[in-house]
Amino acid sequence: MMTLAPQTAQTPTDEDAAMPPRADCLADSAGGLTFDMAETGESGDTHLVLIHRDGVQEVRLPLAPAADGRLRAALPSGVELPEGRWDAFAQTGDGEPQRLTPGLNDLRSLVDRVPSGARGHVAVRIPYATKHGNLSVRSWLRAPHAEAGELHVGEGGLGVHGQVYGVALTPDAYVELAGREETEPGAGADAPRIGVQRDQALFRFTVDYGDLPEGVWDLWLRPAGESGPRVRIARLLDDIADKKPIFTYPKVTVETEYGTVTAGPYYTGDNDLSVAVTAAAG
Repeated sequence: MMTLAPQTAQTPTDEDAAMPPRADCLADSAGGLTFDMAETGESGDTHLVLIHRDGVQEVRLPLAPAADGRLRAALPSGVELPEGRWDAFAQTGDGEPQRLTPGLNDLRSLVDRVPSGARGHVAVRIPYATKHGNLSVRSWLRAPHAEAGELHVGEGGLGVHGQVYGVALTPDAYVELAGREETEPGAGADAPRIGVQRDQALFRFTVDYGDLPEGVWDLWLRPAGESGPRVRIARLLDDIADKKPIFTYPKVTVETEYGTVTAGPYYTGDNDLSVAVTAAAG
């Protein structure tokens, strides 16, 4: 993990002008972000502009002078940032927005973060470097939210521990496994259901691979049973924007009524928890 280091004001050179501007990021435990960058040397007000990948939504944050010739913009946790990926730019006056590159990130406060959930939702913003070396922010806004914690991979199943935010767990709570081919969660009448053990906001359950036909199964928590919300189980409360290539789990081979299969959990591109079941080779 890297921390923000003090910057000394320097006179921009021609080489600096040719380099894309960089922004340092500091995350706070409430879900807010602070962006620091060097002064542009151009006249006019400067803004940090976040543009959603849909090309429609945009958030503009004023960059105000800070110490040592730096500019600073704040994205407080109370400012809503809809879910998705946001590309970061700097724009001075009416000039063309310039794509920002990542500087130093201090994301320590995001590790083992435990939000209060008092607002009925959980807001997560994680700055990261894209594959092209640019600065973007991954945002989640879940209301309510079911956070996946420890995963225990057994010989024939998966044990999941988690915590729910923004809604109470009732005696009717259960987990629903929705086949990826379904048009909406729970659309299938035969969607497997799993009982939940609860301790206030904490929950745990076990997925028996032997009960699952071949396919991809998305895990949803039904905290109040059929009459309540359907909450996607995901792992969001840390400093890793893309867990799929980093959090890898072993697959096991299981004999089922559908034949011999290999099964295991994984996190999707949105950091949601799923289980993949495939026919065993041979």
